[in-house]
Amino acid sequence: MTKQELMRRADRLAAERTPFVIATVVRAGRPTSVHPGDTAIVLGDGAVEGFVGGACAESSVRLQALRALETGEALLLRIVPEGDETADAEGALVVRNPCISGGALEIFLEPRLPAPRIAVVGETPIGFALASIGERLGYDVVLSAGAPEDTAGDVALVVASHGREEEDALASALAAGVPYVGLVASRRRGSAVLEELRSRGVPEDRVARLRTPAGIEIGAVSAEEIALSILAEIVQARRERITPPPAAEPAEAVDPVCGMTVAVTESTPRAEHRGESFHFCSEGCRKAFEEDPARHAAAAG
Repeated sequence: MTKQELMRRADRLAAERTPFVIATVVRAGRPTSVHPGDTAIVLGDGAVEGFVGGACAESSVRLQALRALETGEALLLRIVPEGDETADAEGALVVRNPCISGGALEIFLEPRLPAPRIAVVGETPIGFALASIGERLGYDVVLSAGAPEDTAGDVALVVASHGREEEDALASALAAGVPYVGLVASRRRGSAVLEELRSRGVPEDRVARLRTPAGIEIGAVSAEEIALSILAEIVQARRERITPPPAAEPAEAVDPVCGMTVAVTESTPRAEHRGESFHFCSEGCRKAFEEDPARHAAAAG
């Protein structure tokens, strides 16, 4: 896969809102098979597309890239051979890899996470203002005239349609568990919508999550000011929301042959011995294990 093809692949993943990591070689010591500028994409399932080093280096990249997807933070990964006495590089995560035989590698890992998405129902002045200001705040704002087909993964839904398709959009977002659901309406109109949702059988705990009138009270009058108050409330809700348990860090295992820590994914080489699974940094270590599984398994235990 050429670099141009890889970048087109990255563009498609971004358009599909698929999280991934761009891994770019920034320094390669001799002897090594990679060069500065070599690039790969690491997906959430551990798949590596592109080339940033042999199987052993790739294993380190996979593990640290999956961790970067969890934290959302970029990092500089420095991979050095086992026994390399070079001082740890400031600002870099140094991994001593017992498998690599070439020179040290420095690889920049940049997670690409989709922007938080806000669905706005209503092609109205407030709806357009929400889209304009929200995008400047870094949100992916999807504006539609009617109820969106899918709100899964959205951080917020705001209905600003002045009475058009309000209940359908709100009921769908509340059922989908969208964290922030707001309705632009007067208090009287908002109360009527709440009653309509109850009459439709929407559970009370969901109805209670609807924010109406949407927005923080700042004395807003214009469409832009109302949009600002709503976006401020969305930001506040996201910051105050009880943080859910963090996604489990990538499962890890220790290669029983070389002692290297590897990420356990579908693409990780593995072998079975006496009902126990063992995972490896490369096919070379897996084959070495299979030549004498009892010895390596005993060493791992």
